[in-house]
Amino acid sequence: MFSVNRVKIALVGERDRGIKAHEAIPLALEMAAEALRVKVDFDWLATDRIGDGACLDAYDGIWCVPGSPYRDTQGALTAIRHAREGGIPFLGTCGGFQHALLEFARNSLGWQDAQHAELDPHAPNPLIGPLSCALVDVGGRVRLVSGTQIAELYGVLEITEEYLCRYGLDAAFREPLMAHSLRASGHDEAGEVRAIELQDHPFFLATLFQPERAALAGRLPPVVAGLVGACAVQAAHERKRAS
Repeated sequence: MFSVNRVKIALVGERDRGIKAHEAIPLALEMAAEALRVKVDFDWLATDRIGDGACLDAYDGIWCVPGSPYRDTQGALTAIRHAREGGIPFLGTCGGFQHALLEFARNSLGWQDAQHAELDPHAPNPLIGPLSCALVDVGGRVRLVSGTQIAELYGVLEITEEYLCRYGLDAAFREPLMAHSLRASGHDEAGEVRAIELQDHPFFLATLFQPERAALAGRLPPVVAGLVGACAVQAAHERKRAS
């Protein structure tokens, strides 16, 4: 029986102490570590440090954090692809959600012209476009899909979470984007996609909302606990393989 008491997570994105979510992330990881009795080490990796993704081999999990536009969009996409194709536990929040969709569209579905309106305001049909109503420092209800990983983590089918976001998935692309292994696992009250996950991956989950903010109020974010738990399983499997 193999187990681990330490995991290492890459936080992909430019650290900014003025971003509320960045203040919350270390607290959220600390709370998850305590709850799961696992030591969590983490490094902030600026997107322009990702390169070909080889630096990510030292990590048990990857979290693409809020704070887009990133300094190096391709660096963020490379990190997400590394997690998706390598079966590495992945969490994306806010900008991480947007870029997880962009990476999947380009590299899994072959939509090389998929664009993010924040990066290309003149894109004729951006996959990620402006929200009809910007979600800036507001809370909103999210309905989770029964049987999904995120629903299992929360243990309920309706949650309220905080946002700081102006861009989301253009509804015109939802059906073809979700026709394969990608699944919409959470929606707002209007039916817009607010959480996604991959069905053929150990743990690949992204939310447009910022669940990490709950840590600032002393609450353990379930998806962060899910990420840390998945990293522990991943690390144990790697150790067993190497033995």
